Amino acid sequence: MAFQVLVRLPLKSLARFRSVCREWKLLIDSEFFRDYFISLNSSSVSWSIIQTRHHILSLDIVGHHGCKTWGLTHFPGSFVSFFAETTIRKLQVLACTDGLVLIYAEASDGTPMHYVGSPLFQEWFQIPLPPDIHLQDDHKRFNDSGLVTKMQSGTVVSYKVVWLIAHAFARVDFGIYSSDTGEWEIKKVPCLHSAFWFSHHKPIALNGILHWLSNLTGSFVAYDFYGGHDDDDACDIIHFPDSGKDDELRRFRRTLSTSEGSIVYFNEFGGNGNRILRVWRLVKYTDGPKAWQLFREVSLVTLIDLGIYYFPVVMHPLNSEIIYLWSRNKKGMVLFNLRTHVFSLHKELEDETKCMDGCTLSFNRCSEYMESMYGYFFPSSYGGTNCLFASQYVLPRWLHRLPRPQPS
Repeated sequence: MAFQVLVRLPLKSLARFRSVCREWKLLIDSEFFRDYFISLNSSSVSWSIIQTRHHILSLDIVGHHGCKTWGLTHFPGSFVSFFAETTIRKLQVLACTDGLVLIYAEASDGTPMHYVGSPLFQEWFQIPLPPDIHLQDDHKRFNDSGLVTKMQSGTVVSYKVVWLIAHAFARVDFGIYSSDTGEWEIKKVPCLHSAFWFSHHKPIALNGILHWLSNLTGSFVAYDFYGGHDDDDACDIIHFPDSGKDDELRRFRRTLSTSEGSIVYFNEFGGNGNRILRVWRLVKYTDGPKAWQLFREVSLVTLIDLGIYYFPVVMHPLNSEIIYLWSRNKKGMVLFNLRTHVFSLHKELEDETKCMDGCTLSFNRCSEYMESMYGYFFPSSYGGTNCLFASQYVLPRWLHRLPRPQPS
């Protein structure tokens, strides 16, 4: 009876009920309980659309809460409250992956500090600076950071903090901190176009792989940090599926998103007086036509009333039928269902509303941020910078604590 009741509660309640008694803790922590709970809550997880320039606005610009799995009543990003042992004068979120957050903090005397944490459990671990004195002096370059995780049965068992150091001669250096060893290593990796995808670009993390957009080519760069590479293994360079004859037909600059465990890319194309939205899923980390699968091609005739002043934001991370577009003239977020062709418009000044996945949709100065990003999508030429201006912060489907290095 306890099992049948507890397994139907949100994770917010289960996190508390683990402390009721030893029997309940053992029950909730069991693999059978975890697997059954995840099977009941496969697609209703709280998540946020986050902006990648955290020093300008807050973490969330659009939040999904009230979802069945967690039962939260606030933005997921609102749990990123942070406490340091010393007074800090600057705080910046560098990356969010599988419920973990990488933060840069600056003490009142200018000392740099970096933390990885689990906001929901308020667990934070300070990452030591790399031992190389040159890296310490150049700590501001730590903004070129990524965070990847290793998952087992829905829980994070390991993470790596990645610091990118690009060179002009077809090579990059990765500074990698591992929670397994508690130490840094420098990995030198051959990589073409290395001078064109570093500095202000934020990577997308998925399945232990980081993905960076490239500036000067219709491609992106990927590297698997849990893939067991050889010392001379190079980065993967993958061109977008519309490179070539369709390049002049696309409407927006290229960007990437994630959905249902895959990297996805979508763009609008014109032709014969019609607007077509094409959505591709990355199926293989190799360059060429076999890398992508076209799984949606949808007419946008139902969006005529929105005019032409809209641009793509992200895809729903758990439902590849739903995409998010920002409408400038309507000043709202458009949720468009690729299967039914039905869309809904949600405005920031309106009351909180239910969205297509059953969660509550909330805004946090989204309009202000979207206006500042408008120029990235309607360039005078397609040779401009590709920029990941928004990503997803998805809470985990199960309770997992922050992995920590084993004591030596």
